[in-house]
Amino acid sequence: MICSSLLIIHAPTGQFETPSLIICWLSAIHFGKNTMLRQTPLTCSGHTRPVVDLAFSKVRNNEYFLISACKDGKPMLRQGHTGDWIGTYEGHKGAVWGVSLNADATRAATGAADFCAKVWNASTGEELQTFNHPHIVKTVSFSPEGTELATGGVDKVIRVFDLNKTDATPVCTIESHTGTVKRVCFLKHSQLVLSCSDDSTIRVHDRRCDMAVTKREFTAMVEDIEVSVDEKHVTVAEGKHVSFFDTERFEKVKEVTFTTRIHSASLEPDNTYFVCGGEDFKIYKYDFANCTELESYKGHFGPVHCVRYSPDGEIYASGSEDGTLRLWQSHIGKSYGLWKAVEGMEKPDAQKAEAAVI
Repeated sequence: MICSSLLIIHAPTGQFETPSLIICWLSAIHFGKNTMLRQTPLTCSGHTRPVVDLAFSKVRNNEYFLISACKDGKPMLRQGHTGDWIGTYEGHKGAVWGVSLNADATRAATGAADFCAKVWNASTGEELQTFNHPHIVKTVSFSPEGTELATGGVDKVIRVFDLNKTDATPVCTIESHTGTVKRVCFLKHSQLVLSCSDDSTIRVHDRRCDMAVTKREFTAMVEDIEVSVDEKHVTVAEGKHVSFFDTERFEKVKEVTFTTRIHSASLEPDNTYFVCGGEDFKIYKYDFANCTELESYKGHFGPVHCVRYSPDGEIYASGSEDGTLRLWQSHIGKSYGLWKAVEGMEKPDAQKAEAAVI
């Protein structure tokens, strides 16, 4: 028999308005004494073109937030644990490629094809600052303190802006890459800036000398990098590989090879699992310690462009060419957010779950 619990998730109808409703289901199938728990992602609609970047805030007052970048030019803010739509930031005149939230989710940042990066009041949607660039901005990142913003893009230059200054001139400009800068991150109390590029490298830059002090080369274009919560590892997605580097010597410590091109990867906050996605529409979940596959799901209807773990590690989010965000449970069958555990079920010790897209 099939047991189901009704769940409700909100979808946007306009900027900072009361949302409409979409119905989702959480289900389990019983086969005699065995139970198969089915991974049922929450689908967050609202975007009209491919979703290309995601970012979570830290946990604040027992809640956290999720922002998405989309080629429709309308980045959206949502409740992190439910996917409930909060608002849309309107002001860009081109595809939005990069997004970031500061730690307490009071500020949002976006980078776009209209040659500018913007900082917003995350709660009200008010545009606070605009930083003009000579070309498309592909990535933005707040410093851990939230006082600075790093950007990168098609002009191959990394810029760092002081958000406490009214002057839009960068306080740091780094020119080391020979291709489009795909992503930037801060390291070591913001003294270092980490970046990846179309030139098939990742580089560590020392802001004190505005130059790259470490470079690692790859055989394929680097699609994504992420600094772990404890700042001990850097997760790298390039070609058909997901690899992990330590942040002290920047040496490779692990690598997993896939049969498909991987666009994005994310390490769980406690370094137990990692997830990734790419060209084959699937989301993969792996054990970080021994690099063994635990689960894989095919929920999207297009390549997966971005994946990120939530700050509490309970869910991970994915964005796709199909124009949707999906939220996935890290521990299937657990009551969390809009997911409700089915009473009377026993959770299997180890079991792969097949995606169920309702």
